[in-house]
Amino acid sequence: MEILARAVGRRKEAVAQVQLLRGTGLFIINTKAAQEYLQNDACAILDVQAPFEIFKKNVSTAPLVNIVADQQAVAQNTMPESNLTQPVEQQNAEYGLTIDTIVKVKGGGLKGQAEAIRLGIARALCLLDTNASSNNAQIGSNASQKNNQQVVLTLGSAGNAYGSEGVAGPKVGLRKQLKDKGYLTQDSRVKERRKYGLKKARKASQYHKR
Repeated sequence: MEILARAVGRRKEAVAQVQLLRGTGLFIINTKAAQEYLQNDACAILDVQAPFEIFKKNVSTAPLVNIVADQQAVAQNTMPESNLTQPVEQQNAEYGLTIDTIVKVKGGGLKGQAEAIRLGIARALCLLDTNASSNNAQIGSNASQKNNQQVVLTLGSAGNAYGSEGVAGPKVGLRKQLKDKGYLTQDSRVKERRKYGLKKARKASQYHKR
């Protein structure tokens, strides 16, 4: 399968490797359907969906990327409706394809893994959008040279407008939107190590005067 973009996200002890592939709209985490792996946890599911919610506003057609509800659906490449969440729509005009999201994650707990996956997905979507923007800018430049006129290519309903030399217009791009939401910011906080002579990182034994 063609790999469109790949990225790594980290949070606490969790490390998530994310690949976006040309496919049928599946969302797989460690060979399991995403909703099954996340144990139907609403907060975790919303975390991994969040970058796609912004991405779908930046393009103009609607293939589906679904949080698949059961393992049998993954094996058969079917896409049932989830009782907990609606399918994540990815508007994808410039690519004209449906994206599979394949994630390998290890370390940490469910919350840390979900946030690591969210960061990895956001980074991968930025790479995907950057590649498409570069291709569209190159197409615009070539067309301008042939026709002696400016060709403007628009990346979706909320994307950047590019002229003959690929200069970004006034509209807010995908990366800016993801950054404003905090999805591209890695949270560097981790558990503090225990110190010798103490019970925990800072907790000491009860003081006895005599």
